[in-house]
Amino acid sequence: MSDSPTVGVLSLHSSKETKAILNAIDDLGCGTAWLRAENTVVDIEDGTVTLEPDVDIVVNRLLLSKEEQPAEALGLATMLDRIRPVLNTPTATMTAMHKFASGTALAEAGLSVPDALMALSGEILNTRRDRFGEEVVYKTAIGTHGGGTWKLDTDDHINPMVGSRQAFLQELIEHDEMRHHDLRIYVVGERIVGAMNRYAPDGEWRTNVALGGRVENATEELPEAVATMAKRATDEVGLDYAGVDVVEGEDGYYILEVNPTAGFRGLFKATGRSPAPHIARLAIERAGGDVDPERVHELTATLDDSRPACMPKPETSVPTETPVIGYVEEVVTMGTSGQRTVMAKSDTGATRTSIDAHLAAEIGTGPIKDIVKIKSGSVKSSRSRPVVDLVVGVGGTQHTVTASIEDRGHMEYPLLLGRDILEHYHVDVRRQADETEPAALDETTLEE
Repeated sequence: MSDSPTVGVLSLHSSKETKAILNAIDDLGCGTAWLRAENTVVDIEDGTVTLEPDVDIVVNRLLLSKEEQPAEALGLATMLDRIRPVLNTPTATMTAMHKFASGTALAEAGLSVPDALMALSGEILNTRRDRFGEEVVYKTAIGTHGGGTWKLDTDDHINPMVGSRQAFLQELIEHDEMRHHDLRIYVVGERIVGAMNRYAPDGEWRTNVALGGRVENATEELPEAVATMAKRATDEVGLDYAGVDVVEGEDGYYILEVNPTAGFRGLFKATGRSPAPHIARLAIERAGGDVDPERVHELTATLDDSRPACMPKPETSVPTETPVIGYVEEVVTMGTSGQRTVMAKSDTGATRTSIDAHLAAEIGTGPIKDIVKIKSGSVKSSRSRPVVDLVVGVGGTQHTVTASIEDRGHMEYPLLLGRDILEHYHVDVRRQADETEPAALDETTLEE
């Protein structure tokens, strides 16, 4: 291969991390290509396979955990893996994305992980949950940004599935009862780029930066044994780069997750170190190119997430269509104890989704996370309401949101869809799923 290979980044979304990796590759003097829907073509002609754009190696940044049908994106990555070298191969990415699969791989390799239980039978899952004590973590096997994760302290019945996602129980490990926190360690190849402590925000036990977690630099104080553990975990799962989450218990450290497409804006904020040039270096060297280590060191101190020069032009002839839902829509509400199909009303004036208290109890929405002030569009004063994690299925797509609980028994619909869900859709106010013909809305219809 050339000393200056072309590196492609496979990413169907426009994250800052993808942009930073592409810009780092460019700064290191190599060609770049952003593999997106607008420009990616695989052609088989007379037994010859060609890839457009033509690249020497692919960096996989597909966010499979956010996909409703991750097998489709996984198939795309698998296809590319057959014709080009891929960093974070689809097989390793799938293992890492499925939290119980990665936990199994780590345990088999002799690495410390929390005790966990997955059972396809709800009866078995509930019968054996007592061994986890008074509190237990309940997770969907595939999830991201803390979505699909609950801390349970009751004996309520739980299901082995949350919607279409398999779920499992995991031991709750806490070293500091006052400040729940964990470690995020970013590994690229054999290098530790940086590490940070992540502290859960007030009223929350999860530490994810996407949920408001506070971060601080932990790179210099990182114990050697923990650094080795993180590198081994990345290697055992089969990843080339990863964000490894580690928690300290009373008797040592445990690996919680190995994230194949971990974000690193929080890491850069805490440490001043960007993994982007290290991922770029790894890709270039794997493709046979040469990299100036001093230049990589210089670029580590910056996070250039500006628009890359190689970003393809968006399609103009075939616009992306936003799904349309009705003013009243049939949806599926999902919790730790079950699911219910209900009619929900769309309210573009509401910031967050709201669920009836009785429905929330019936499906098991998990413990109350916080008490927040909710301001209604028709009422000037605000009201205090508890909020919980809720999974809502709309037309086959699942959304994990922080919903408020209220008594909606006197209202027609037990669920109100707020902008946290509606931002993904166009709302057709003429369409109501509970009527055979589109309704003519008047002022009384819009009040609630």
